[in-house]
Amino acid sequence: MSEYVLELKGITKRFPGVTALNNVHFKLKKGEIHALMGENGAGKSTFIKVITGVHSPNEGEIFLDGKPVTFTNPIEAQDVGIAAIYQHVTNYPDLSVTENIFIGHEKVHPKTKRLLWREMYQEAKSILAQLGSSIDPKREMGTLSVAQQQIIEIAKAISTNARIIIMDEPTAALTARESEELYRIAEGLRDQGTSIIFISHRFEDMYRLASQVTVFRDANYIGSWGVNEITNDQLIVAMVGREITQVFPHKKHPIGEEVLRVERLGKTGYFADISFSLRRGEILGLTGLVGAGRTEMCETLFGITNYDTGSVYLKEEKLQIRHPKDAMKKGIGYLSEDRQKQGLILQWGIGRNITLPALERFSKRGWLNERNEGQLAKQLAEKVHVKAKSVFDLASSLSGGNQQKVAVAKLLTADLDVIILDEPTKGVDIGAKSAIYEIIQDLAAQGYGIIMVSSEMPEVIGMSDRIAVMKEGRITKMLERDEFSQEAILAAAMSETPDKTKAG
Repeated sequence: MSEYVLELKGITKRFPGVTALNNVHFKLKKGEIHALMGENGAGKSTFIKVITGVHSPNEGEIFLDGKPVTFTNPIEAQDVGIAAIYQHVTNYPDLSVTENIFIGHEKVHPKTKRLLWREMYQEAKSILAQLGSSIDPKREMGTLSVAQQQIIEIAKAISTNARIIIMDEPTAALTARESEELYRIAEGLRDQGTSIIFISHRFEDMYRLASQVTVFRDANYIGSWGVNEITNDQLIVAMVGREITQVFPHKKHPIGEEVLRVERLGKTGYFADISFSLRRGEILGLTGLVGAGRTEMCETLFGITNYDTGSVYLKEEKLQIRHPKDAMKKGIGYLSEDRQKQGLILQWGIGRNITLPALERFSKRGWLNERNEGQLAKQLAEKVHVKAKSVFDLASSLSGGNQQKVAVAKLLTADLDVIILDEPTKGVDIGAKSAIYEIIQDLAAQGYGIIMVSSEMPEVIGMSDRIAVMKEGRITKMLERDEFSQEAILAAAMSETPDKTKAG
């Protein structure tokens, strides 16, 4: 009997003109959480599809418990206990939790062929209890949060008797608290003997859960290590093929005059008494624990929602922002943390996504000047270093990092003074993060005032000129650069007393 429940040897998968996997290897033990890491385009998605039977490899072998296996479709992989949970959960929002768990493998009466609803409901309830969840199996799927939907996907895998579960970027859309809940569930499954392949860009996921890590780069197998045997720097070199000696770029420009001032801003139930200023060329980091009100405050500055009290001044002019169009016209832009739903139209081309806010500029008497539009799109795509064959490629075809660059380019079509970036590197790999940091610093050097919301303390420390820490809808501390530390941020995030000494 092999010590490995799953083993891949020399797997190669080719598509016309592209080698998606080139002689890759992977070993997974029973009851092990094994992290798979690599930049976008490294081959991780194709790897999942080979294991789950979506694609058949051109070369190489797959072994299950030491015995060679061949999958010609996903049902065959599911029948031997392999399940995948994808980053973007696909479900049926109008059906119940129970229906979503058992869809595709419903329980039916052997003679009458009627669905056994009571049995499915009871088993769904039992599986959810096993996962420590109190979600009602009769609840409509569309009413659940992203984190709860992830739990249902895990329940679905358990209902198929999966003994190998692949989790593809499961924490990318989760808060820190929700991620901890997912960690607890993954550890519980591991302790019951389930083997987990955990695919993530986040080092904290790997260190928190995995005992082994394997790295792919450019469709190639780079190596496997015990998590305690490899340093952060070594892992970065393995993933990107070079040292990123300066992840956070040095500031090379002065900070100018005040461009934005917020005075005692409040929205009932969300935040209160928010005061701060922002200067040209400055990056103001905005951080805090889950539920601190950061996103709500930024959405209010952009006119997505309206504030109840307080004032907003842009270049000394008092603003009345009731709609995002008002904010854009006055000079405030906003990049949502959810680029998939709120930042881009994925089935449109890159160029049209970029120029969308400025279509009026290229329109005359109902006719669109596509030549001028295309020139601007190409210019801005190049400015933020979007990697694509042309601006006509669909936004959905891009990696997460390049989608984020397109979303930034989209902001630059307007005449802005202030850019608000909400979790700008969420869900992107270390190489793409470094590129996005360069873009942010370049924008600051051009004189934009930038508010950067981030939950990652190394990021907010490395990028910011000042840091505003929020807790429960209030700024508890405004930190100057010489005061930056993770300890200071955590202390402020847990502080009871709002800081009224450094609003400017």
